[in-house]
Parts: sequence; structure tokens; C-alpha cells
Amino acid sequence: MKVASLEYRPRLGWSQPLPADLNSPSTLLLAFGGWDLKDDSAPFREIREAFPDSVILGCSTAGEIAGAAVQDNTISLAITRFDKTEVRGAWSTVSGADDSGGAGERLAAQLAGPGLAAVFILSHGVNVNGTELVHAVVRGLPDGVTVSGGLAGDGARLASSWVLVDGEPQVGAVSAVGLYGAALDVGVGVAGGWNDFGPDRLITRSEGNVLMELDGKPALDLYKEYLGEFAADLPGSALLFPLSIRRPGQASVPLVRTILGVDEESRTMTFAGDVPVGASARLMRTTNERLVHSAGLAGARAMERLQADRPALVVSVSCLGRRLLLGERSDDEVETVLEGIPAGSAHVGFYSNGEIAAGEVGARSELHNQTITVTTFAER
Repeated sequence: MKVASLEYRPRLGWSQPLPADLNSPSTLLLAFGGWDLKDDSAPFREIREAFPDSVILGCSTAGEIAGAAVQDNTISLAITRFDKTEVRGAWSTVSGADDSGGAGERLAAQLAGPGLAAVFILSHGVNVNGTELVHAVVRGLPDGVTVSGGLAGDGARLASSWVLVDGEPQVGAVSAVGLYGAALDVGVGVAGGWNDFGPDRLITRSEGNVLMELDGKPALDLYKEYLGEFAADLPGSALLFPLSIRRPGQASVPLVRTILGVDEESRTMTFAGDVPVGASARLMRTTNERLVHSAGLAGARAMERLQADRPALVVSVSCLGRRLLLGERSDDEVETVLEGIPAGSAHVGFYSNGEIAAGEVGARSELHNQTITVTTFAER
């Protein structure tokens, strides 16, 4: 297994020549770029020309992770040529939140097969129900397949996003890669660093990822009461105060949900994932120190299966809300992930509208918000 990483900057080009000698049917490229780069055809054309036989996966971001740095309006590219692992790409359109489950079913149907060990998903990040998407993928795959990934971003606009399809940016799509073979080691770590505050509220009315009522009251009205002066900046300010969602009888760590949009007329809020009726909801908050510490925990969990003498592909997906809070300390979060990474490894990733991973060992993958997830890929 060989890995390489490089960066693209508008007007400056690539940080080094594209290593076309790594092109093969067993090569995976991950390319994470700024939203505005959808109109810059040069870097994506150059990738396709240098790697015609490889699987290319990528999406727009709310910040690109390259090594130990966080950047904007660049492309962070990792190239991995596997020795013993088969690589297969898949994609589907996703016409809206109601089609999220269908898109997941279509992806799973394309990827399910003998030897499947892991699936990494990148989805359109707005007007999608990430919960339904992930659950449909998981249902369509054999038990034991590791599923991780994230929802594309567009800075802090929460208006649109793109996903690479056949190496070209496309709006309204979801793509994935399947990795096959017994030689692949996959590790996943998830951590949040947020604390609940305020009273428990019962979700009394919702439809999928649209929250209508809390404790029988219009959800948006109640949420604005808590936000106070921050309410004027919705939906962006909601990234600073997500909700923790705990389903009835759930004993595990609660899911975190971030708002993607608000409807002032209907007094409702739309989230990146399901907010089911009967679940309890509480507001959450955090500090920079907790966020940085949690990133180290996620990295350590993901790297438990790595061997020190073998390079790995390390992919971090962190929520946009974390970056808004961390500000200039976002680099601290990324640097903390890298502690203990094997020499010769490549680290890329992005700030997202949602993160996909299993929160606990043996649990099914879920859509998360306000977390950082770290996925590692290596060969024995």
C-alpha cells in the first residue's frame, strides 16, 4: 500500500506534480475542496487525466484538512494505491430529503458483494436526511461492514454543496467507495466534547428531520427563547447550540443534531438527521478545550488497529460548528488527531454538515453532528 498527499491552490496549482504512477484500478483518490472550486475545471480535469483507472471520491467543504493544517478554497488530495484490496465506486442522485433512503438503497445495491469490508460515503449536504441515507445503506450491506463518511459543506452558508461524480463536481448527488478484501484494517473513532444544559424537552411533533413541536409548543419559538441575542443570526448561530437527541429507552451516548434551516412561517426547524417523536431533546454547549481534547480521543480510537511500521490513510471529518467555535484553534484540533499516526501516512479530511460513523464498538453507523470522526485504512 502506497499513500501520497498534496494540495491545490487557485493560481498556484498543485503543491507537487500529481503522482500518476500510482494510477491503477486499486487506487482511491479523496479530494476535498472549497465550494467555489466547482467552477474551476482545471484541477479536476488534471486529476481525471492523471488517474483514469482509479476511483475518485470527493466533495465540497466548510474547510479542507491537509496534514496538520486547516485551509479554505483549496483542494486537499490523498492518493492511496492498495496492494491487496479491491476498490469500487458508486453514486446516485438524491433529489431531496424524501429521496434520502432511496439514494442509500441504490448505493448499497451497487456496493454489496463478497469480501466487502468498508464503505466510505460522501453526500450532498443540504436538503438531505442523513439519518435515512445512512440507515438505508447499512440495511443493504452485510453485517460487519464499517460505514463512515460525511455530508458535504459550503462554508457556513448551508445553501448548497457538490460531490464528485466521475471526477466532476455535481450538485444533488451522493457517492461512495467500497473496499474489499481480508487484508484491510479499518479503524473508526468518534467524539464530541459537548455537554447538555437546560431542561429535557419532549419531541411531540416531527416529520423525519423536521422538528415542529417541543413539549407541545412551536419548536422554533422555544429554541429562540434559549438563544436570546443569538436568535437573530439563525440558522448559522444554531451551530453553536445543537440539540442532543435521546430515543426512548436509549442507554448509549445520545445523538447530536444541528439545524440546517428554519421556517419562520411554520415555526419549524430542519435538521441534518431525524428528530423522532417521543425522543427527548436538550440544548448543548462546549469549550475549545473540550473540542480539542475530544479530537485526540477520536484519533486514538481510530488508530488502535494501526501498525507503527505501515503507512495508513487517515481521514478526519469534523463538523462546521466545531470550526466556528474553535476559530484559529481549528489547527489544534487537527494536530491532536495526528498524535501517534504511523510514519509515511497521509491525512486529509474536511469540515462538514454531518458526520457518518458508528459511535460505539458493535453499534450501527449513524449520522452525527458536532462531532469529529476519524477513519483509518491500512493493509496487513
